Formats: sequence, C-alpha cells, structure tokens
Amino acid sequence: MKKAAHAVPGNRVIHVLPQALADRIAAGEVVQRPASAVKELVENAVDAGAHSVTVLLKDSGKTLIQVTDDGSGMGWEDALSAFSRHATSKISVPGDLDNITTLGFRGEALAAISAVSTVELKTKTGVEETGTMVRVEGGAVKAHEKTGCPTGTTISVRNLFFNTPGRRKFLKSDRTEFRHILDAVQRAALSRPDLAFTLVSDGDTILKSPAGGAASRMEDVFGKKQASGLIEFSDGAGPLKVSGFLGRPRFARKGRPEQYIFLDGRPIASRAIGHAVYRAYEHLLEKSSFPFFVIFLTCERGTVDVNVHPSKLEVKFEDESLVYRSVLSAVKRALGAHDLRTEMAPAPGTNGEGLSFSQVISEPSARSRDPWRSPAHDSGPPADLFRGHPADGEEGAEPPPPGTEHGQVWQVHDKYIISPTPEGVLIVDQHAAHERIIYEKAIVRFESRAGESQELLFPQTIELSPADAALVGDLLPLLGKLGFVLKMFGARTLIMEGVPSDIRPGDESSILAEVLALYREDEQRLKLDPREQLAKSYSCKAAVKAGDRLKSPEMTSLIEQLFRTEVPYVCPHGRPVMVKLSLSELDKRFGRTS
Repeated sequence: MKKAAHAVPGNRVIHVLPQALADRIAAGEVVQRPASAVKELVENAVDAGAHSVTVLLKDSGKTLIQVTDDGSGMGWEDALSAFSRHATSKISVPGDLDNITTLGFRGEALAAISAVSTVELKTKTGVEETGTMVRVEGGAVKAHEKTGCPTGTTISVRNLFFNTPGRRKFLKSDRTEFRHILDAVQRAALSRPDLAFTLVSDGDTILKSPAGGAASRMEDVFGKKQASGLIEFSDGAGPLKVSGFLGRPRFARKGRPEQYIFLDGRPIASRAIGHAVYRAYEHLLEKSSFPFFVIFLTCERGTVDVNVHPSKLEVKFEDESLVYRSVLSAVKRALGAHDLRTEMAPAPGTNGEGLSFSQVISEPSARSRDPWRSPAHDSGPPADLFRGHPADGEEGAEPPPPGTEHGQVWQVHDKYIISPTPEGVLIVDQHAAHERIIYEKAIVRFESRAGESQELLFPQTIELSPADAALVGDLLPLLGKLGFVLKMFGARTLIMEGVPSDIRPGDESSILAEVLALYREDEQRLKLDPREQLAKSYSCKAAVKAGDRLKSPEMTSLIEQLFRTEVPYVCPHGRPVMVKLSLSELDKRFGRTS
C-alpha cells in the first residue's frame, strides 16, 4: 500500500488567497454573463423603492450596462460600503433570513460585478444637495468624490470580464447575450407592473412600459395579439394566493419558452409548479404541446426559503405538496370558468369507432379537410406541396418500394401511409417522413446563395414580442436561406413578403411563430449549430401533420422523395419514419403455416 505523502516541516501548502483573486473567483457564482449583472442591478433598483428603472446597453452589455433608477439613493459612506462583500441594507440579524421581502439580500452583487469590470456609481438621496460618485476597477477603488446628479442611483458597468479573458471568450454572440438580457428585464417588468421599465440597446428603444396594471404590462411585453388571447385570473383560496394569466389552448406551443413564475414579486424557477399548470390543461392540449402562462404566487412569511442559490431563482417551500395542489386547483378553476372545450374538441368519430373497414383504410376521418386548398377556394385543385423533388433515377437515390409507383398507397387515420412491398407491408409516418424531406432540403439551402421562395400576393405585417424580434434579427440570414423574405420595420414589426415553397398557404405567419418558439426551446435543451437547430425547428413546423388528409399522388410523391433522402429511416429528431412488416410476420400473427 502506498504511504500518504507528508508535508515537509516549514513548507506550507495551504495559503489564503489574495482578496482580489478571491473576489474574482466568487464573482463567477453571481455573474455568469451580462444578463446576470443586469438582473442584479435591476433588483437593487427595485429594492431601492424606484418608480422608474431604465436599462441602457452597448454591444449587448459587453461594452456597457447602465441601470438608472429614481429610488432612495445612497449617502457618502454607504455608496462606498456598497462595494464591499456581504454589505447589504436588506438584512442585519440571522432571523431576517426567515422574513426576506426584498429581491436582493446577499450583499454580493456590486462586489462581484466590480471585481470583473469597471463600475461607476452615481447616487444621491432626497435630503442631500450633492451626490456621490464611486469608481471601482477590478475590485480596486479608483475614485470617491462628490458629484452633481439627480436623486436616485445610476450604475455604469464597462468592459465586463476584462480581467477574466476566459469568461469573456466563452460569451455567446451579441444577439444571444441580448436575448438573455431581454428575458431578465422582461421578468422584472412582469413582476412589478406598478413600476415603469425602459430598455434601450445601442440607441434603439426595445421596451418602454409605463407604470400601470398587470394587463397593460402583458400587452407591452408580449404584444396586443398575444395579450388579447389570455385568461386573467385570481384565486385567494387557502394560505397561498395564486393569480396570473393563462394562454388559451389554441395558442399552445411545442416548447416552454414563455412560462413565467413569480413568488412575492421574485422571478423563480419551479418544475413542480410548471407541472401543476400543465396537468390542469391536460385534457385541453394536443400531445407534446405546452401552454403559455404567467403565474404570481403570494405566500405567508416564513413558509419559503429563498436563500438556496446565489442566483436566487431556486426556492424551497415548507409544504411543496400544498403549493402544487393550490396551483393545480386555481388553474383548473380558471380554465373551467371558460368554455375552452370547443377550441380543442375533436369531431365525433375521430377515434375510428363506428367506421367501416373501407373508411378506416382509405377514407379521410371526420375531422379532416384538405390542407392544400385555400379556404376561399375549397373546391379548387390542391396545391402540390411536394413539388421540386429530384427527377426519377437520380444518381445515388434509393428507389422507393415497389407498389408506390402504381398508386398502391392508403392513408390510415390521416396519420400513416400504408403501401404493399414484395416482402410485406410498409407503414410510413407522414409527418416524420415530410420532416426528413424538408430538413435535408433546408440543409442544402443553407449552402446555397438564396432559398427558393414563393412571393406573397399581399405582404403580411407581424407584430413580434421583443424576444422574437431579437431572435429574428439573429436568424435573419439563415431564414433568408430557407426562403423567407423578411424585413424589419422598426424594433418589433416584421414585414413578410415571401415564404419557402414548403409552407402551406394561409399558415405563413403561424409557422414562423412556431419555428421561433421551438428554436428557443431547443436552444435551451440542446447545444446545436444554429443551422442544424433552425433546420430541425423549421422542418417540424412546415411538415404535414397527423390529421392532414393526403391524396394518392401526394402520398406517392412523399414516399418517392423520402427514399431519395440521405437518411430516410429516422426523422431529424431521431424518431422512426417507417415500419416494415414482413409476410412471415403477418403469417405468424394470423397463424398461417403457408
């Protein structure tokens, strides 16, 4: 056995880190990116009793973050003490931790931010004639002097992570960092509709929301269209008050990018609460769809611990099951007060009960309509969504199974395509198959100069939320490659003049919105190249869906194109596209021996 090494007498191997180095290490827990600094500074502004908070950015916070408030301000000594670690006005004795009512309380924000940047603070109380200016660079105080400034506080953070190049190197693109900042400001604005919030980025006003009510704040943050489709509710039953806004089932999305939870005005993250809301919707949503919601919780003091993590997003409830039940019942009651079943209720017969064999195999189900017909011309011929596929006999293409070229294809439940093969039967998932086709087309388009577009007869004007506007700006070149012809008009208005040829007429704006939502969801879960991520999101939303009726030529064309893809057997998300049943397996199922 190996003997443990012994330290040589007189040689110390453990030593206390210099304060400056310790501060830079500790800063990593509080300030992971520019959005972290914005969140901490905005929370300090709210805690200072501000009526108005303004956030000014340059280069998505990498060059400058400036937060200005009209709160109580600080005096000469407090302005300097605020930069010390664990210096706070929020708590003073151990018992205060059980009754925290402020957003901040750790006393780490300014110390952490100033350790990895240059910070200038200008502040003045209402009783002073002149204000105070403090400038700290890399944790070292460089100036402390009197200055002229209005009542309140302005904190300017310049050159974030200048002395931690490793951290700065791993920051994302400006637009990605901006979207994180926008999310932080939006959450603060949603939590306090009684305060005015303004966000300006590189001279452009992104958000300007005056103080008002919760409903008007929802409109300012998410736009009139989305806000008009929300259900506002308030449920005070029990020790936990639950209120907020719920999205109608028809506006559900395939991801969870717009779900917000606030506890006593504090933005929090909670899987349990999210699951409670989802469960309340369970009979109103399609599979794999998630609702939009903004939930506000108010609980009794001493029943929750917010001192769990430096980010202060995680909390621990004294009675987790009570919170879950309270949210579930409150949301159920709110949804039950509105007749939402008509938004999702399937037509009779959608489960196939009472249908003849010929109807199940070859006829469309009762809920179906022809998705390729314009609503205004329902009697006209279907548009060919499967056009533009490679010519027959293209080199390197795998031939489709025999039988499909003769039109021997059937649609089952408007979801699966069945075709005979010499070895048995082929069953194809129409959505997964079309996904694979569109995905591979999208990858090819990204390598080309411009995508194939179909011009809209009348350009569409789309009002975007600030988050979607930022994302569109980030993805505009790639969206152009796909075939979208888009122009930004102002900060939040998008003009759509053309769309990819894959998109069904009438679905243009909704598909773009769904693509952006799914992209944001995948961005949080997956670490993919933006091209691949966008191709996956786009193919999922542009593909035909389960429930879309296909005509025989369309089914045949779909299968032909599928077998010309590089990977025809799985969709871009890894699900199987087809199932093959051999004759021997069928014979075995029916007990045949010959």
